[in-house]
Amino acid sequence: MTPDTIFQLSNSIALTGWLILIFITPIWMETDKLLIGIVVTLFAILYSWLLFQSFSLTDFEQFSTLDGLMSLFTSKTAVTAGWIHYLAFDLMVGNWIVHNARKYHINHWLITPCLLCTFMAGPFGLLLYLLIRLLKTRHYFVDNF
Repeated sequence: MTPDTIFQLSNSIALTGWLILIFITPIWMETDKLLIGIVVTLFAILYSWLLFQSFSLTDFEQFSTLDGLMSLFTSKTAVTAGWIHYLAFDLMVGNWIVHNARKYHINHWLITPCLLCTFMAGPFGLLLYLLIRLLKTRHYFVDNF
């Protein structure tokens, strides 16, 4: 399977995961079993496989400089691995947002923009949720789990 094919399939799987998180979670609270148990785990396996295909042990010192990092991501396989890393972690953050909002009784539809932003620009979506949670709870440092 080529990096281009893996990239396309991963994007389709991630989009499906996000649609489940946004539209199915309000009616089925156990979507995390599907999302983490299957989708994120699949991404973790795929990421690990691509990582070991792309990098050798000597490459890891390249992560210490920006120029070194840029040189590592010149192959499609390495970039695809990096992209899957984002897809997996952003979906995990989205799942956390949903569960944390439920804990603090924040309406699911109010956090939908946060989820969409997390899907497209991970940390920005998380920041948006943290601001909404602050406004709703009047506490920034609340229990996260």
